[in-house]
Amino acid sequence: MSFMGVMLNWEGINEFVAVAETKSFTAAAKKLGISTAQVSRQVSRLETRIATKLFVRTTRQVALTELGTIYYQHCSRVLDGLLEAERAITDLQNKISGKLRISAPVIYGERRLAPHIHDFVIQHNELDVELYLTNRQVNLIDEGFDLVIRLGTLENSSMVAKRLASRTQVVCASPEYIERSGLPVVLHDLSEHNCLKGATDFWRFKDQGKTVNIPVKGNLSCNIGLSLLDAALKGMGVVQLPDYYVASYIERYQLIPLLSEYQVAEEGIWAIYPNNRYLSPKVRLFIDYLSDHL
Repeated sequence: MSFMGVMLNWEGINEFVAVAETKSFTAAAKKLGISTAQVSRQVSRLETRIATKLFVRTTRQVALTELGTIYYQHCSRVLDGLLEAERAITDLQNKISGKLRISAPVIYGERRLAPHIHDFVIQHNELDVELYLTNRQVNLIDEGFDLVIRLGTLENSSMVAKRLASRTQVVCASPEYIERSGLPVVLHDLSEHNCLKGATDFWRFKDQGKTVNIPVKGNLSCNIGLSLLDAALKGMGVVQLPDYYVASYIERYQLIPLLSEYQVAEEGIWAIYPNNRYLSPKVRLFIDYLSDHL
């Protein structure tokens, strides 16, 4: 077979694999930075060349055929090898550069993540980092992020998740509030206290080895943690917040932890990123850095 013949056989492979993994011609086009029409054209030419129908297309979704699944498994392994070769060259150069786009929840991003990002950029000053803080769950691929940071329980996803650290939900109140209203000793004592609520009407605890939801009520509710923190510091009531909101105030005795024996198990803090085949050295190095420092 001629060299030109070999080169032609590669046409459409990247487009085919991208569609297989995103299950969408439009998403595959965004991922590859080309038009949807070009993706569709290349996949059609590939199907013609190998005389095989690779996808079942409907108005709502794209699914691999049985033969398409087998072909994808072989193609993905070949692309794995090529990208691993490129990764090896990049690693040998020991030079991290380019843009790194990260999304994270607002308060966690401000308080815990941003300082580590700054230290990382100081070490790799040819890297251009874009940190986008939002409590909205962004679409990693469609919005062009290299990785996102998520907290708590994860939904099922085709993405890869690496646990970086943990958080705990802490119940606490100011010394002034405790002096005025007393100390809750068991969970049901909360019904006698002014509880500063977030987005739900219950707080989650662990009681006798089981997770329980305890109803709470109070004269203030807000879906912003900093507002609830301010109210607690001013003695307005009892609050349940993640540890990174309240840890420094507990250390200074401005807040007192309560009902610690009922505290729920630690929740994960996760780095979410696409399948390893598309994990660039800069993303891999950054995730390893966070894992070591968070």
